[in-house]
Amino acid sequence: MRVRVEHLDTAFGIGARRPRLSWQLPPGAQTQDAYELALDDGTTTGRVDAPDNVLVAWPGHDLRSGERRRVRVRVWADGADLGWSGWTDVEAGLLDPGDWSAFWIRPDEAEVPRAGERPAYRLRGRLVVDRPVAAARLYVAAHGLHETTLDGERVSDEELAPGYTEYDVHTHVRVHDVHLTRGPHTIEALLADGWYRGKVGAPRASDQWGDRTAYLAQLVVEHEDGSVSVHGTGPDWEWTTSHVVAADLIDGQVEDRRLLGSPDWRPVVVDDRGHDALTYSPAPPVRPVEDVTPIAVTAVRPGVQVVDLGQNINGHVRLSALGPEGTELTLTHGEALGPDGDVTMDHLVPALPFLPDLTAGQVDRVVSAGVEGDLFEPRFTTHGFRYVRIEGDLPPVSTDDVAGVVVHTDLVERGGFACSDPRLDKLHLNAVWSFRGNACDVPTDCPTRERAGWTGDWQLYIPTASYLYDVAGFSLKWLRDLVVTQWADGTLNNMAPMPKAERTGFLEKMNGSAGWGDAILLVPWEMYGEYGDVDVLAETWPAMVRWLDRMERMAATDRHPDRVAAHPEPRPHDRFLWDTGFHWGEWLEPGGHPGDDFPAFVAKDKAEVATAFYAWSTRHAAEVARVLDDKEAADRYDELSRAVVAAWQAEFVDGSGRITPHTQANLVRALRFDLVPETLRQRTADYLAALVRAAGVHVGTGFLATPDLLPMLAEHGHLDLAYELLMQDTSPSWLAMVDRGATTVWELWDGIDADGVPHESLSHYSKGAVVSFLHRYTCGLQRTAPTWRTFRVAPQPGAGLTWARTHHDSPHGRISVAWARLEDVLTLDLVVPPGCTAEVVLPSGTTERVGPGAHVFTG
Repeated sequence: MRVRVEHLDTAFGIGARRPRLSWQLPPGAQTQDAYELALDDGTTTGRVDAPDNVLVAWPGHDLRSGERRRVRVRVWADGADLGWSGWTDVEAGLLDPGDWSAFWIRPDEAEVPRAGERPAYRLRGRLVVDRPVAAARLYVAAHGLHETTLDGERVSDEELAPGYTEYDVHTHVRVHDVHLTRGPHTIEALLADGWYRGKVGAPRASDQWGDRTAYLAQLVVEHEDGSVSVHGTGPDWEWTTSHVVAADLIDGQVEDRRLLGSPDWRPVVVDDRGHDALTYSPAPPVRPVEDVTPIAVTAVRPGVQVVDLGQNINGHVRLSALGPEGTELTLTHGEALGPDGDVTMDHLVPALPFLPDLTAGQVDRVVSAGVEGDLFEPRFTTHGFRYVRIEGDLPPVSTDDVAGVVVHTDLVERGGFACSDPRLDKLHLNAVWSFRGNACDVPTDCPTRERAGWTGDWQLYIPTASYLYDVAGFSLKWLRDLVVTQWADGTLNNMAPMPKAERTGFLEKMNGSAGWGDAILLVPWEMYGEYGDVDVLAETWPAMVRWLDRMERMAATDRHPDRVAAHPEPRPHDRFLWDTGFHWGEWLEPGGHPGDDFPAFVAKDKAEVATAFYAWSTRHAAEVARVLDDKEAADRYDELSRAVVAAWQAEFVDGSGRITPHTQANLVRALRFDLVPETLRQRTADYLAALVRAAGVHVGTGFLATPDLLPMLAEHGHLDLAYELLMQDTSPSWLAMVDRGATTVWELWDGIDADGVPHESLSHYSKGAVVSFLHRYTCGLQRTAPTWRTFRVAPQPGAGLTWARTHHDSPHGRISVAWARLEDVLTLDLVVPPGCTAEVVLPSGTTERVGPGAHVFTG
């Protein structure tokens, strides 16, 4: 047994004063009878007769700044004392502004260079340790990105630290355990723009949180004699330029390796930015997590070589072939090749009518110093790419000379899938890679063009992501940035963090969309279901209420011009129709692009989508209120949800029971959101099946409804059609992407068209949510209670599959499901973790309820 602290595998430098604790029962145990938590200071809960083992309350006093404790658990299960776990270390960060004596410092820029051309600066401070050291902690924050070294060695392998946040409110501190001896030491940092003042978001605006980067570091040294000495950034530090002559997350990084020599050091500027915004991220840090070896390097013309990684990734390259001194190399990173075999970037140039003229970016440059063993590894930028064009006077580059470095939040893998069909395995792998490419400190839409933490993308994908990875702390960090930028009227921004340029002018009016802002309810609700996190519901509840109040107010007081024209006098149900404000609607349905006539798209009445989410979110609010034991709020939102559903039916269901607009997306939503009465459910599902057939068994949904298309067919007697649609290999379909060589999921169904021409982003995870169908229906594994305390296993084989398997590491342990079919006999192997119960439903109709352990069924 091992105690886990909050949602972190390592509880070092945390911001929680009363961190919650979790543990898993050892294999072979059935049910926990009781537990006892103990701290190394003698604090103990005594025996607590309860089955609780997920996010259990801290047993001691509030942690003080820098306090270290050790915690362990004793468990009684199945009538036996299982003994004590090992100790888990817990250490708090500096929790109060008054704990800081270090000053913010920055380079003395006479004028700020143009965005995209700003260098990374070197900062350094010197200190002398005069007594033997017992322990030392280095606390670091930055407005920008930093890479910190102690005596020439990096203090961590983290990259893009301290991450992307609403810096005015949340500036994250990273804590490092460093080794010090008596004598002189030097702390040095490289400081680059990053998200703080580099280009961000759809308009690629710069200086969104400030036009001057800054750095803060405090070294706390505990000596063997019990004394403590503190060293921090301040007026005695120095700065200079570096070999990184330009660094931008989107545009790329430029290095002159000849500038690595001894520079001219100058005094820093001390900046009074205060310490009130300093906090600690609940998410794991961003790291280089994998190296990808190229599958080919091809010379496409003199002086131009193209590297093919064989996989679309997010990250950067590591290049060892730099040539003799003075050799200039240009590296362009792209997702696709043109007909000439060269990297093409045209599809990555942002082209929406409300954006300025922009380039695709993703270009790095390096000038060689001609030093044996020198490497170019630009760690202050990231790119979404499979291919790299290397331009310059180099001999042939080999696959040993270059690697793709995969960079993203260091998430723990929690789920997997495999089956007898290689194309479905490839689809699943592509979905995993798409998420990995968009999990770089925030859940982004794409790793190339905008790299923004879009709310709509995350609310629809988090059920899939939480099955595949532990995204608890990752999601909590993102939610906190969403909450603090909520408008006074309840509007929620399209993305979190939210660049200031997207809060002004025309872009400002595009916030507050249904299906996007609803992430404030849907993401915490999924976190509660997957992780049992009640605190996240309580923390976000006020923001949920403000969002719902805005919905209710807009529906009750405003009407769309088309509806006013058709019905000058409001009808009773009109007050529950949400048909005003900006909405993305069923974004990117096949058969056209909203950008072709964006003003018409903006003006279009999208009440069928917005009102559906109004009903869905109020229903979720009622459920949240019940968990929070707020009966009055639960009753109010139950009543409001019923009224909104009735209004949706009155407006969009005609006398014959037919739904308008009669689209795949609208019918999917009607079924998934329970918008139609029980008497019309099957008829609606049959209509949906007919629409799919009429489309030649092709996907007709857009952004919001696609994850629920196959499940709604499967749950209403159209399982064979669901599989037929899944296995469709002509566009628009998932397997058309696979057959056209995709290694990630595309933004558009025709991301690469039949002629091989790429369009838009080729790494967008939203359509990859279809792989949940493989987990939940093909293998039949579905959660029925928070933390998977109970779950259902009801495999629904199809598409000629002869076997399939999946696993998911729940808070209680691994759930494993594997089935194989030989002729008409299906054999199911199931592993249920301790403390859990599974309901097993075989295709034959046999049902059985089983507890922890390994089980085999035939039916």
